[in-house]
Amino acid sequence: MTGGAPWVLSQVQVVAEAVATVAFALSGVIEGARKRLDAVGICVVGGLAAFGGGTVRDLILDRRPLFWVQHAGWLWALLALCIAAMIFMRARHLEPTERAMQWPDAIGLGLFTASGTQIALDSGMPAIVAVLLGMVTAVFGGVLRDVVCNEIPRAFNDHRPYAVCSFAGGWVLVAAQSAAMPDWVALTFAALVTTGLRAAAVVRNWRLPAWHADPGH
Repeated sequence: MTGGAPWVLSQVQVVAEAVATVAFALSGVIEGARKRLDAVGICVVGGLAAFGGGTVRDLILDRRPLFWVQHAGWLWALLALCIAAMIFMRARHLEPTERAMQWPDAIGLGLFTASGTQIALDSGMPAIVAVLLGMVTAVFGGVLRDVVCNEIPRAFNDHRPYAVCSFAGGWVLVAAQSAAMPDWVALTFAALVTTGLRAAAVVRNWRLPAWHADPGH
């Protein structure tokens, strides 16, 4: 659908995007706290993590209004979440760690992969395009979060499968729909597989091959 018509998401998609937005926002808050940003910086990083990937997806699909414009209440929810998380961490004297950020990030990865792929399929995109847009939805917010925090994006350099998990999860959704599963079952299954793969990669320290320059050259 293009041409400015409002997009209508199923209830399951709305829930998936809402939970994924919260999960990525938390990962942004934790990363901003790790970098000792001020309150404004933490809210900005949380917003980039939460909305960055979906915004890029919507722009590519020429989807209007953007999902966070259509659901403007999410902006207030994001602001409240960032403030509450900062107050909670200060009150409990919690030390934000990279490991703590990985778990909400894995949840958001799975949910945004499934939801983004489904939205692209609903727009009539071919399967490969839909899977790649699902991956963009899931990965690009984290890329923006890390770039703003002056880090090489973890999606590219921690050598544990990340975008690969999203790519696989997108194909799980396509396969589940081809098998005539109900849409909500397919979306839930794809999200669980993606999150499970990323969690296993973190826990078991699965590694992707890294580039090694030939020392003789």
